[in-house]
Amino acid sequence: MSSLKPSVKQHEYSSTITWTGNAGTGTSAYRAYERTWDVITPGKPVIHCSNDPLLGGNPDLPNPEDLLISAVSACHMLWYLHLASTANVIVQAYSDAPVAIGEIASSGAGRFISITLKPTIELAGNTDESIANAIHQEIHQYCFIARSLNFPIDIDAEYV
Repeated sequence: MSSLKPSVKQHEYSSTITWTGNAGTGTSAYRAYERTWDVITPGKPVIHCSNDPLLGGNPDLPNPEDLLISAVSACHMLWYLHLASTANVIVQAYSDAPVAIGEIASSGAGRFISITLKPTIELAGNTDESIANAIHQEIHQYCFIARSLNFPIDIDAEYV
């Protein structure tokens, strides 16, 4: 008997993060610099970012927390659309308004403790909602991002 491992393909992802917040004196003092940076991925638009406004960031720019919940939501949506198409569930529109809960310890260390995805999904007229809803439970087997996190991701879907 051989102990063959299932075939696994590896993918490599890369980006460049460049701090853009040097106001002239670097990090000479806590308030002497801005918490801004750019996310640069080859051949794609630059994403200008900032820290969470609670920590001195620019509220007009995405922060790491925004990007994480958006990534979880987008991964879930893309797998939902794929699995719906293979289950003959016709999705006409999909939007999501995810909500993440974070906590900050007295030491200042923070972490996410949960994300709730709240997709609104428009289904074709005679679609069985129970089948459409069951698809959500399959996604966590596939979504690269959700499978990499150590906190619960709940789904509160609405169908129209």
